[in-house]
Amino acid sequence: MMKDEKTTKQAPMFVQMAIYAVILFVSYLLSSLLPKSLPIPTPVIGLILLYVLLTVGVIKLEWVDQFGTALISFIGFLFVPSGISLAANLDIFANEGVKIVIVIIISTIILLVATSYSARFLLAVTKKIRGGK
Repeated sequence: MMKDEKTTKQAPMFVQMAIYAVILFVSYLLSSLLPKSLPIPTPVIGLILLYVLLTVGVIKLEWVDQFGTALISFIGFLFVPSGISLAANLDIFANEGVKIVIVIIISTIILLVATSYSARFLLAVTKKIRGGK
């Protein structure tokens, strides 16, 4: 390793868990302050908050990377209950399957379009902030 290369230590696992817990707690508080007509789930607010904190540099990636990787490794296990629920309700798919597939396709297209326009907007704002480079 070169001498001028910066290295940041990973935070201990307990500290990483605490960072996630604090972010989830703050997002819970924010979620409870939102009007009931705008039901944004607490985990979604937490993800946005974590992204903003990582982007601004308040939290370093090395401080939350190891625990985030551990959480991602459990994602398959977390989908088992929904898979069992899906198998238990196959009659719904027999009756409403085409409608569900159409809704999934339309919502995916809307998501892709919204993401592309959001990215274009953020790139334009970033370019304007940096002075048109």
